[in-house]
Amino acid sequence: MKDKELIFFPIMGGIGVLILLGVFFAIASVTGTLDHLEEPNKFNPNTGLEESMIVPVDIILAGTTFFAAYFIIIFFNAALISAAQERLRGGDPNVGSGLSHAAKHVHTILGWAIIAAVVALILMYLRTRSRGNMMGSIGTNLLSSGWAMITFFVVPILVTEGVGPITAMKRSTNLFTATWGRQLTSNFGFGIIYIGVMLVVGAITALFSAISPIIGVPIGVVAFSIGIGGVQAMEGIFKAALYDYARGEKPLIFQEADLRSAYAPQPAAAGA
Repeated sequence: MKDKELIFFPIMGGIGVLILLGVFFAIASVTGTLDHLEEPNKFNPNTGLEESMIVPVDIILAGTTFFAAYFIIIFFNAALISAAQERLRGGDPNVGSGLSHAAKHVHTILGWAIIAAVVALILMYLRTRSRGNMMGSIGTNLLSSGWAMITFFVVPILVTEGVGPITAMKRSTNLFTATWGRQLTSNFGFGIIYIGVMLVVGAITALFSAISPIIGVPIGVVAFSIGIGGVQAMEGIFKAALYDYARGEKPLIFQEADLRSAYAPQPAAAGA
């Protein structure tokens, strides 16, 4: 409530991804990549076999777009967390200060974006291969959840400690071993909030679309941007506060009791 401008970080990230997709579709339509992706295999009457229509240009273009999208999302998330940490430590952040701080770590953010995108591709491949296989699907979901948990603090570490992505992963994993209960709580809680916001946005869009589709569409877009942007901003602030608290600091504004209730350490960590 003190820094309402923080909502602009996820919105700017979303706009950046939309612009990137627009550029991709424009280039892909010229190079024929769209046609190749829609019909990756085509029957060759001369050989009697199906031949792949995918060419190296298609792979490069799609891969570059995928990695760039990850970088955009992570960069604006880093800017959001930077601004949130500034407020939690007594400062008065704004959009410019958050972007400026994230820009100082653009090289490590880029490195982390590449790692995260590669892992995402691997998980997507595993999900595709495990379709129809219940045990395979369960295993892939466990891998995905485990990856999300052990990398929970990577972005705050990148913009705070100035380390590389590999070191940030190790630090995040170490923090996870002592605070994994808290991370499970936050991921689960915000998942519920996202669903609730989507239901509200859907209801608002349906209501105005019933009155007039011309009015319903733009109102739906605005409601979606504000709703999802607001939840993502809150999630970034919460992650920044949890990161500071996990390091033994006391972030301002948040009550220690609230952070403690969100923090469920393992018995060994509690004893230590």
